[in-house]
Amino acid sequence: MRPTPGPRALAAAVLASVLLAGCARPATTVAPEAGPSTEGSHSARSAKGPTHTAQPYRRWGLTAPLPPPPPPPTRRLRLPAHGPLPVVHRVPTRDKVVFLTYDDGAEKDPRFVDLVRELRLPVSMFLTDSVVGPGYGHFARLRSVGASIQNHTLDHAALRGLPYAGQRAEICGQQNKLRARFGIRPRLFRPPYGTYDTTTLRAARDCGITAVTLWRAAMEADGELTYAHGPTHLHPGDIISVPSGEPTGLSLRDRTTRLLREIQRRGLTVGRLEDYV
Repeated sequence: MRPTPGPRALAAAVLASVLLAGCARPATTVAPEAGPSTEGSHSARSAKGPTHTAQPYRRWGLTAPLPPPPPPPTRRLRLPAHGPLPVVHRVPTRDKVVFLTYDDGAEKDPRFVDLVRELRLPVSMFLTDSVVGPGYGHFARLRSVGASIQNHTLDHAALRGLPYAGQRAEICGQQNKLRARFGIRPRLFRPPYGTYDTTTLRAARDCGITAVTLWRAAMEADGELTYAHGPTHLHPGDIISVPSGEPTGLSLRDRTTRLLREIQRRGLTVGRLEDYV
């Protein structure tokens, strides 16, 4: 005759039965939480068709992607080794490209960085130190997505008529600022207001500049495209200036979108200025 188990033995037996039942029970499958990284949500997105990520041009108000620029020319514009620096309004080229340049550095919209990155725009930023102020980090982000950094003086002073020392201080001073910030010494220089004289050209050369870069077309704060001279529509090789927006004007992002639509309408695309000059 087997002895009757005590209370502790009974409790141990009951616990063992519960554990055995749990182990024998089929495992319950827990559905994954819905999210952008799950296979199910990926399939759902694929079924709905392309997204803005697949077609970023739609996000920025374009009806078609920008054509890629042609391969860079094997030689840039020939620049004289001595004498006055060349002043460039447009680039003599048969390539169906225009060049986007942005002045001053007042606007620091993070979405403009997104636009440049997603559309792979090869833009050139002509920066003025007193306008950029403490905002150089924004332009470091632009540079990281492909923008180039160029010189637009320290304080945006009208240079024409100033003595050599004053002009050199404005141009070389910004060269030094940009070297300290980005480790570069720009090759291109845009004088404020587009005004210059022979002293400007001499001072710019002495500061390491290889070309003074003006523009043939400008996208104004109200979104109107104006022309300095020549035909009143875009042509291959045109350099376009987009100054920082006025408080009451369109944002840099909106003006760029309008400009890209006009570039597409003319059967052109955007090239990198530094590949040509």
